[in-house]
Amino acid sequence: MEILFYKYEGTGNDFVMIDNRTLIFPKEDYALVKHLCDRRFGIGGDGLILLENDVDTNFKMVYYNSDGNPSSMCGNGGRCIVAFAKQLGLITDHAVFSAVDGLHHATIFDHNIVSLQMSDVSHIDIQPDYVFLNTGSPHHVTIVEDLRRTDVKTIGSQIRYGQLYGDAGSNVNFVKQMDKASFAIRTYERGVEDETLSCGTGATAVAIAMHATGRSLANTIDIAVEGGKLEVSFVKKGHAYTNVFLKGPATFVFKGTIQW
Repeated sequence: MEILFYKYEGTGNDFVMIDNRTLIFPKEDYALVKHLCDRRFGIGGDGLILLENDVDTNFKMVYYNSDGNPSSMCGNGGRCIVAFAKQLGLITDHAVFSAVDGLHHATIFDHNIVSLQMSDVSHIDIQPDYVFLNTGSPHHVTIVEDLRRTDVKTIGSQIRYGQLYGDAGSNVNFVKQMDKASFAIRTYERGVEDETLSCGTGATAVAIAMHATGRSLANTIDIAVEGGKLEVSFVKKGHAYTNVFLKGPATFVFKGTIQW
């Protein structure tokens, strides 16, 4: 089998993208997904994304983690698939697509900037030393004193596999406040089982968590990730966060074919 693929990245969070509108890709072959995401023996990526036809929207997003398993929502992947759809000629500047967590609206601006509407957040678990919330994927958020020296992989793995979140686990975000409306973060992603250069649902979770705990009063928050900068905006209505948008670059890297 010869597979045509495209490679995209969003602030360093990189993805293997495949146009699967003809349903030619073997979606249950998780070993193939893992192989394609392998950085030594495959193409390399934090995840693999299939673009498929959808009756009610512009397209459907099917997302796999780099371990080969189907996963929950990926914010940067969602922004990248919008840029991919534009490259394929399916959309112009706006898109509506379906994903595992529901419908998403998106807008593409100049310079490959994509703004993606994320899921509303109605439940936030605020504890003395961490915050937990789901922004399409589950996220543990904790403040650290020295972000640079934090052992993200070791500590993140301990929290991800610990008793707190059971078998499902959680992504883990380590946060340093920069000013009243900006934060720097590093994220351990489940499914990748390592630190990634960026996590879109993680950036969204951090922004909302920082607002919910009173560390920021801003409705638009800048998030510095290892691979660049993202912007998260929202509206708080009662205890819920709505009109949540994740904004940042989504960049085409290259395309090619691989034999399997």
